[in-house]
Amino acid sequence: MSRIGKLPVKVPVGVTVTVSGRKVEVKGGKGTLSREVPPEVKVEFADGAITLTPAVEAENTKALWGLYRVLINNMVVGVTTGYKIELEIVGVGYKVELKGKDLLIAAGLSETVLFKARPGLDYKIDGPNKIIVEGIDKEKVGQAAADIRHIRPPEPYKGKGIRYAGEQVRRKAGKTAGK
Repeated sequence: MSRIGKLPVKVPVGVTVTVSGRKVEVKGGKGTLSREVPPEVKVEFADGAITLTPAVEAENTKALWGLYRVLINNMVVGVTTGYKIELEIVGVGYKVELKGKDLLIAAGLSETVLFKARPGLDYKIDGPNKIIVEGIDKEKVGQAAADIRHIRPPEPYKGKGIRYAGEQVRRKAGKTAGK
């Protein structure tokens, strides 16, 4: 039995859930999300809650059961409150600007990097060195934040680069530490 998969997903007021075959669609105040569920997992919506049960006894059914329960819960949270990830840019001369809906990032490279806007995501700037990525799909928000961070990940000697807000960068001692 999957401990996570057994838990029902509570659907708040104002959110409509449609289950047709293997497709689950969730509509809320912020938008609509849909996902295809594999045939090993059965989805039912009743009494304001979504319940998932294993349809067949297979080797990976428990893992899929818990996974799709969490994914559907993320869809419900996304259409009600949404997701937000904050990034910080640390370094002398490192900054970010909005150019239309795209981000123009100067992070110590020879040229500024233009990070194109992705559908379903909003980018906000809080000062010259703070980026906020918002959206209703947790996967897209996390992937966009990871791709922005990948432009210039924080380095361990001076801590310069793009990092998640609150991320602790382990610092190393330089060459002179050995003397």
